[in-house]
Amino acid sequence: MKKIIIIISHFIVVFALIIGIGCIPKKQNTSNKGFDGVLEEGVTIKVLENDIAREQGYFKELLEAFNEAYAEYGIEAVDANMDESSDLINDGPYGYGPDVLYQANDLIMTYVDGRHILPISKDLINDSELINENAWKAFARTIDGTDYNFAVPVNVQTPLLYYRKDLLDQYLPNWRTELDDNKDGICDIFQNMNDMYAFAKDFKEKNPGKYAFVCATNESYFMMGYLFSYGAYVFGDNDTNPDDIGVSSGEAYKGLNVIRQLSGVMPEGVTDGSIIQPAYGNLAKGIYFSTVTTPDVYTMFVTQLQNEFGKDVNVDDYLGAVTLPSLPVSGDLTEENPELTDHVTMGGVHGYCISSYTESPDASLAFVNFATNYDMIKRRNELLGISPARTDVAEAVGGLSEIVNKELEDGNIYIMPSISAVKQLWTPMSSLFIDMSTDAFREIKGQAVKYAKEFERVAALEKAAKQIYDAIHTLQ
Repeated sequence: MKKIIIIISHFIVVFALIIGIGCIPKKQNTSNKGFDGVLEEGVTIKVLENDIAREQGYFKELLEAFNEAYAEYGIEAVDANMDESSDLINDGPYGYGPDVLYQANDLIMTYVDGRHILPISKDLINDSELINENAWKAFARTIDGTDYNFAVPVNVQTPLLYYRKDLLDQYLPNWRTELDDNKDGICDIFQNMNDMYAFAKDFKEKNPGKYAFVCATNESYFMMGYLFSYGAYVFGDNDTNPDDIGVSSGEAYKGLNVIRQLSGVMPEGVTDGSIIQPAYGNLAKGIYFSTVTTPDVYTMFVTQLQNEFGKDVNVDDYLGAVTLPSLPVSGDLTEENPELTDHVTMGGVHGYCISSYTESPDASLAFVNFATNYDMIKRRNELLGISPARTDVAEAVGGLSEIVNKELEDGNIYIMPSISAVKQLWTPMSSLFIDMSTDAFREIKGQAVKYAKEFERVAALEKAAKQIYDAIHTLQ
């Protein structure tokens, strides 16, 4: 009897150890199951959304609307209650991951290689033809000669310039006659970065402690566009070849010069990101006249303007937004009457994908179709200020949504590469941009500078390219 007890005790200890060291088998990957058109009934779908959608109440509305529409099937969608950056690669195999995820293309597409998400054919998506074709490309991958889509586009992201519309006439009372060369009713500082630079330089000198143009130079997402505008790219072969690093290609060094010059008219905090959170309030207070950020944080400006001017404030009277001004072909912001080139900005596409570990693929697909229908995307725009990937919604709401879609169609938005190697881009480039921006403050303080000469900027880009290449091929 004692022997039996001892044996049982040993089994209990071993089983406890197995659990403790995480050796319980992973959940079977069901990526070969796909969709069969039969809606699973009486199931619960866990959905991962972003934090802003939760905070602004959109996600709650979406869940309630879907659950009402599918109540007859006993299907319920719930908040996955996970951080918006949760990693399906680590969560999914153990059954902890969500069924449906809303994330950016560069993150979603890292799930493809391990078959962590299901391919979604366009013909399974309602109104797929009304979604911007370039947005679809962000989630496309060719595997063994076959083209697949792995998510449904929702929101096009790209940096925009937000400014205090009501202060323009105060700061530039004669802009209609002196700063509207093409007589289109738009001030030239919003169309020509040389004019913006001249205005911001003069503004800083006349208004101590205030700034006309502010952008976090440590954010590679915002800064990469200055390189793209002069011929740089991330990876070769349409961003599929990580052996070819193109950040130093073309005349990208000119973009670094623009960053260096612009930094001199901004607060020193742009180099460490300390201006990012205060930017919304500083714009509302008039400390900043303009700042650069993405459309999905529009509600942050609204909140701060309401804090400053009251809950009933008409935000449109105070807040304007435009695409980033064109850049000088020469790369010199001090040049008068410059030849201009379009400002190509880095962008991304957020969308919904479906976990290959879900036990309810067709119910999950039903949720994705519901969440990307006209009414829900329009509502998402109203509450969150997103730029819809659906062209019909973008056209209906007009304004920036329509402009961003046109920029995407015209090729002025460079979509983040959708391969896992892109994660090695950010640290080397951020370090370079910080150092380049800091150089402007070294010069202001009379300290030794590092990048005043063209060959120094060329060498800095080539060094960053090598760091990216080495990181990709040694750390992956």
